[in-house]
Amino acid sequence: MSGAPRGHLPRSLAIPAAIGLAFLLLPLLALVARVEWSTFASDITSPAALSALTLSLGTGAVATAVCVVVGVPLALLIARAAARTAAVLRALVTVPLVLPPMVGGVALLYLFGRNGVLGDALGMVGVRVPFTTAAVVMAQVFVALPFLVLAVEGSLRAIGTGYERAAASLGAGRWTVLRRVTLPLAAPGLVAGVVLCFARAIGEFGATALFAGNAPGVTQTMPLAIYTAFNGAGVSQGTAVALSLLLLATAVLVLLLVRAWRPGSVR
Repeated sequence: MSGAPRGHLPRSLAIPAAIGLAFLLLPLLALVARVEWSTFASDITSPAALSALTLSLGTGAVATAVCVVVGVPLALLIARAAARTAAVLRALVTVPLVLPPMVGGVALLYLFGRNGVLGDALGMVGVRVPFTTAAVVMAQVFVALPFLVLAVEGSLRAIGTGYERAAASLGAGRWTVLRRVTLPLAAPGLVAGVVLCFARAIGEFGATALFAGNAPGVTQTMPLAIYTAFNGAGVSQGTAVALSLLLLATAVLVLLLVRAWRPGSVR
């Protein structure tokens, strides 16, 4: 057979499906059409653009590393927990996905702000978190961590525990099983989670704006630079369009990488 069965759906469904696809694609095409290709290179290499781009990539990479360090153990815990416990933990991890990003920023501010739950204690030792580059990383971790955890946890549940039990029966220790069996089998989900996590981190806006602010060179990431430009300050609108195209290209690259690493993908 040349492909999957086509099914027996009503042909009239193609009309609303086409409308939905157009609704998703036409704004992106409109964005591409507004790019000034003659000045594209200079737009994305202007000092303000390079500052925002460098900050986004740097904080995104750090946030992704933090997510891997804390997210993989959390995914392992959920995947190997009892059904009820796993359901509760999975629901808690999913909360940042459904929260408006601004709410996440407010929550972080009330936790680490000057009068926050931990802010007073940190202030006593001279540590200030809000409106710093560290706050950008923390906001990115808050919104991006669920993507990594859910991707890895889904991969772990799919592979089951049969190979782990077989390795343990042959005398392998827990860490050996984790290192030599579990993580290699879950590698496609881990890579997909890392890629999605990084893409979400560099595209974060709402929580960063409230918790970290919008200081050029310190907390102004690409999304914040784009927003500032379209409100008449910071980088030019031409630069904002160019940066928007860079974020769009990043999203497309993420989709391609995730597809390439998906188990059973066709190469």
